[in-house]
Amino acid sequence: MKNKQTLSAKEKMLRGSAWMTAASIFSRILGAIYIIPWYAWFGEHRLQANALYAKGYTVYAVFLMLSTAGIPSAVAKQVAHYNSLNEYEIGRRLYRKSFVIMLLLGIIMGGILWGAAPVLAAGDMRTVPVFRSLATALAIIPLMSLTRGFFQGYQDMAPSALSQLVEQVIRVFYMLVTAFIIMKVINGSYQTGVVQSTFAAFVGAVGGILTLAYCYLKKKGEFDYLRANSSNSLEVSDGQLIKELLAQSLPFIFIGIATNLYNLIDQYTFPWVMSKVSTYSSNYIDEMYALFAANANKLIMIVVSLATALAATAIPLLIEFVTKGQKRDAKKQLGDSLELFFFIMLPSALGMAAVARPLYIVFYGYSAYGIAVLKVAAYTAITQGLLIVLASLLQGLYENKRAVGYAICGLIVKLVVQFPLTAKLEAFGPLVASGIGMSCSIYLMLRYLRRGYGMNFKRVQHTFNALMILSLAMFVVVVSLNFLWTTLFDSESRIVAILELIVTAGSGGYIYVYLTLKTHMADKILGPRVARLRQLLRIR
Repeated sequence: MKNKQTLSAKEKMLRGSAWMTAASIFSRILGAIYIIPWYAWFGEHRLQANALYAKGYTVYAVFLMLSTAGIPSAVAKQVAHYNSLNEYEIGRRLYRKSFVIMLLLGIIMGGILWGAAPVLAAGDMRTVPVFRSLATALAIIPLMSLTRGFFQGYQDMAPSALSQLVEQVIRVFYMLVTAFIIMKVINGSYQTGVVQSTFAAFVGAVGGILTLAYCYLKKKGEFDYLRANSSNSLEVSDGQLIKELLAQSLPFIFIGIATNLYNLIDQYTFPWVMSKVSTYSSNYIDEMYALFAANANKLIMIVVSLATALAATAIPLLIEFVTKGQKRDAKKQLGDSLELFFFIMLPSALGMAAVARPLYIVFYGYSAYGIAVLKVAAYTAITQGLLIVLASLLQGLYENKRAVGYAICGLIVKLVVQFPLTAKLEAFGPLVASGIGMSCSIYLMLRYLRRGYGMNFKRVQHTFNALMILSLAMFVVVVSLNFLWTTLFDSESRIVAILELIVTAGSGGYIYVYLTLKTHMADKILGPRVARLRQLLRIR
């Protein structure tokens, strides 16, 4: 049996991606499933409640990135760097110093969010208590993120994945219990229900931190052994460590915050644009905002989380190759990462678009407008996921400035096209504007990876074309099955939609697996182990 030292880079990436992907998918699915009872319990105020929740989390996400200051990702990067040089003691010292910094940053940013809540509300005073409930989470979540980054620096994704699962389970449990009590037992206001739902972030974080503490104590003997056998040939002062950390962390702040900035632009421009170009009431504009910023976004983040999981796995591996001067391996890692991304992302995004109708009905009930918005959002999920992966790859190559610069270019394009597209396309406008902006960043990043690092673009493009054909074949079959189903069972029932989802999504998944095994695309990307699956399915 292979140990950690003898695993190939591709096997490490696949194993790490498996852990992070499983955790991300489960967390996102759980984070989406809870919406079914939660949405129902808020009754006639469900769209306003979901919009209020989304507004709170969009601002909170930005503050969270500022409070972590990119340090967890930078710690993962620097720990991986020193570990590859057999300097494990330096990595441990870096974590201890970062812990104090993260604690102070979390408290400071939490205090700023609390105090600035009335200003950030921008006239919508319902959001003030929501912001303040989220401010409490800022005090401890940075510490949790930091510890996850420390484990990832050792290319050990299991503790991060496990803590993510525990955090989400506890958060959702608290949300549902408080929502039921407030809305159904004591008949409280929906604003109070939302405040408790956002405070759940703090409760979940406590569970996540305790899980990481358990994992650390369990692995402490292994960490101590590695530290005792370090080379100890490098002399790095605490000041130099902090300087390196900040130099690496600042770009991570912006890249991490970039996708949230797209959402923040939508939050503050969409109501303003719609109030200028339409005669819609503020409540209706709020409901339109909820369709793409809350309802659709919650579902597509299930797909986008796959990209985030892959990015977290790819960075430490790239850093190891760059540190050791293994340029050929680094170039191959770039291609492997993109191929794995397309292998997972293309069928996931197209599949979600294909089953948008039953999927939306299951979670939110029937809404022709909402279903159409979800379809568009599913397509844009590909650009969002690819932007995350490419930016992470650039950072793994120490191309931080370029990653930031290209991300800024995309945001500028988004701002330029936001007003005309929103005015013309309403709820679809912000999604299309985001897709265009992200595509500009993606083009610049791919061009640089090809020119600056000699990435085998033809190989990636060939794989992309093949996977796109297979995904489109799956897409056509699923759309046809959905059309046949709705012809036979023209119903808006949630039960019927669940059955439709099981049949069509299950068929689509099987078709994609069959085609990738039949054409041996799965072998090329996932390795020879999938041959056993081919035997089980009796595919030649």
